[in-house]
Amino acid sequence: MTAVDDRLITDATEIFRRLEVPEGYKAELLRGNIVMMAGPDWVHNDIVESVLDQIPRKPWQRKQTQDVAFPRETSEPQPDLVVLPRDAFAGPGRLIPAEAVTFLLEVVSKSSVDHDYRIKRSVYAAGKVPAYLIVDPIAAECCLLTEPYGEGEDADYRIERISKFGEAVPLELLDVTLDTSEFPTLPGVRRYHRPR
Repeated sequence: MTAVDDRLITDATEIFRRLEVPEGYKAELLRGNIVMMAGPDWVHNDIVESVLDQIPRKPWQRKQTQDVAFPRETSEPQPDLVVLPRDAFAGPGRLIPAEAVTFLLEVVSKSSVDHDYRIKRSVYAAGKVPAYLIVDPIAAECCLLTEPYGEGEDADYRIERISKFGEAVPLELLDVTLDTSEFPTLPGVRRYHRPR
């Protein structure tokens, strides 16, 4: 007979930090849940590269695959792009404190729709990240969220601006107007209803 350990797991953060992620995958801790997903595809990487190239290096640190720590949250997401003032954080370590971050980017995939539009939106707003951009190659649009307010799961952004691919996206906090005209889409992927 096999013994079953029925003890309640109370520290997802500790388990997450010890997690061995298989090559080709990434893992995030989102409100106490460990979420593992396949590595990004070509369309995803192309969009992240385009956004990164449009943000000037001199005043900004632009980090990919960098985990962010959120106070009062059991969350350690790994946004697709983290932008912070050059002097806001010097490391070392795996986690950048959310209060140092100015801008976060997530590129939607078939499996990340709910995480990017709902869970991360709330986590990033609770962490008072001033600007969060969701680039959606399925819907061919960008959703820029600014002016965070609230706490915990009730946190959100006051301003939501939707732009179609091809329209400029003003990132005023970075003093950048984002050109989206060359953002690729995910062909053959069925459109979904965006979570609210």
